[in-house]
Amino acid sequence: MARLAPLLACIFALGVLVSSPAKAAQLTVAVAANFKHTLEVLAEDFEKQTGHTINIATGSTGALYNQIVHGAPYDLFFAADTERPERLEREGLIAPGSRFSYAVGVLTLWRPQQTPQLSMLRNWGKKVAIANPKTAPYGVAAEQVLSAMKLDKDYRRRLVKGNNIVQTYQYVESRNVEMGFVSLSQLRAAGVDHNYVEVPQRYYDPIVQQAVQLKTSQQPELAKQFAQFVQGNTHIIADAGYRTPGAIDVSGL
Repeated sequence: MARLAPLLACIFALGVLVSSPAKAAQLTVAVAANFKHTLEVLAEDFEKQTGHTINIATGSTGALYNQIVHGAPYDLFFAADTERPERLEREGLIAPGSRFSYAVGVLTLWRPQQTPQLSMLRNWGKKVAIANPKTAPYGVAAEQVLSAMKLDKDYRRRLVKGNNIVQTYQYVESRNVEMGFVSLSQLRAAGVDHNYVEVPQRYYDPIVQQAVQLKTSQQPELAKQFAQFVQGNTHIIADAGYRTPGAIDVSGL
């Protein structure tokens, strides 16, 4: 029996090693405000399947880009445009080959009191809420709509600009501003199913949203795994109020 003791000890130790789950790790993901709710849904599914944790930081695309350039410790960045991910790639701040398109945003005009029409903008005479075009791609799209309708000069002094698309939504929801340009995904997340109109794509450039893995990631393999998970769950993204990259040609982006 004495001779079996060391063997039994080895077998017990091996059994503990095999049965113990892999050590859970954490990712910190920066995400544009419009995609926060959808990313939370994806992250929850990923956490259930893997046991790892996804910590989410949100803000405007421009603000998050500036944080990354100044050393913010993010593993992944889900932007609301292609411009900032491309910049990070040129600046050598991302893992090579990690940039990909994950969603195409849909711009809406929302008026909680009554379903609006774009034509209303011509005789509106009141303030309209948009996201700040300097930091938020949805704000750029809203400006393009006004320009296409030749209303940009009329609204120069009548735009209320939120720091990001979430703040813009809050302006309209609180009735501080009666009408505003927000994303379809925000309305879906809030359960709003009326009193808005989708802006036809011909009025603004496609809001192609791209993500990148940061070169400074402390969990590069896990970051890559989560990026692949997002790309493999396009049905969740579509249900959340986005077009998927396959719905338009993004090959040149």
